Amino acid sequence: MSFQVVTGGAGFIGSHIVECLLREGEEVVVVDDFSTGKVANLSRFRDHPRLRIERTTILDSDALAKIFKGADFVFHQAAIPSVQKSLEFPVETNQVNIGGTLSVLLGAYRAGVRRVVFASSSSVYGNSEILPKQETDPAQPLSPYALQKYVGELYSHIFFNLFGAPIISLRYFNVYGPRQDFASEYSAVIPRFAMAMLQGKSPTIYGDGEQSRDFTYVENVVDANLRAARSSNADGKVLNIASGNRTTLNQLVDLLNQLLGTSIQAIYEPPRAGEVRHSQAAIEQARKFIGFDPAVDLKTGLQRTIEWYAQGFADRRS
Repeated sequence: MSFQVVTGGAGFIGSHIVECLLREGEEVVVVDDFSTGKVANLSRFRDHPRLRIERTTILDSDALAKIFKGADFVFHQAAIPSVQKSLEFPVETNQVNIGGTLSVLLGAYRAGVRRVVFASSSSVYGNSEILPKQETDPAQPLSPYALQKYVGELYSHIFFNLFGAPIISLRYFNVYGPRQDFASEYSAVIPRFAMAMLQGKSPTIYGDGEQSRDFTYVENVVDANLRAARSSNADGKVLNIASGNRTTLNQLVDLLNQLLGTSIQAIYEPPRAGEVRHSQAAIEQARKFIGFDPAVDLKTGLQRTIEWYAQGFADRRS
């Protein structure tokens, strides 16, 4: 029987892909060393009869080739997904984000996997002033993390061109939603803001708050992954996965206040190195090649996210 593999399946996005695949009746194998992934992210379905967990590193291509044998699709989500962490630990993040991706691609090729979907990042665009950002725009990575994701795309392109390996790269734009970590110093902006404001605290903005992001709800990203895996039209492509809109951090605070019924003011600190000023995606290519159309808007996604964090906060207090 065929099955699907999710590397980093105990992570934020990976666990949502796992959950969706199980809901659709698929056999699923999670590959995760749990260095950043969490058992808690799989707690709702970790004993599912169609789920198998392989606790191993993505750096061993021989082991991966054995695990991947017989798989239809590999959803490659495993990474150390932090600009700040890549600045502090460039060698370690390089090993995982570049070396690990090469290992996954090689393992999948040797195992004859039907298609690999690689999780890339909007950070590869850098600080280009052209908006919205299109897949044909030049890459201008500003951080080791952005460079690492771009190299992953280049390796995917090489595997496709030289070996005919069916690989699609998806450039995620600022993904958020339930299960996203809020407690780490490397946490993304929405979980940090939401948890601070749920506790009546001021969120910290690095910069003037007029920097903008194309926030993308996790369910939209899951939908894009499944569409990419099942499409025969997008092999070798790089596609933006986003809402197609942009929101400033000041607007984000206002919207969170509206949803929470609060009037909390942000605290402003100096901007951080390596961070992009503005980000917004053109998503026409994703619509064209995989039929992607983001179904969950920002307000709805934020409401669902706040409810999840609020429940977790209440559980911890009790």
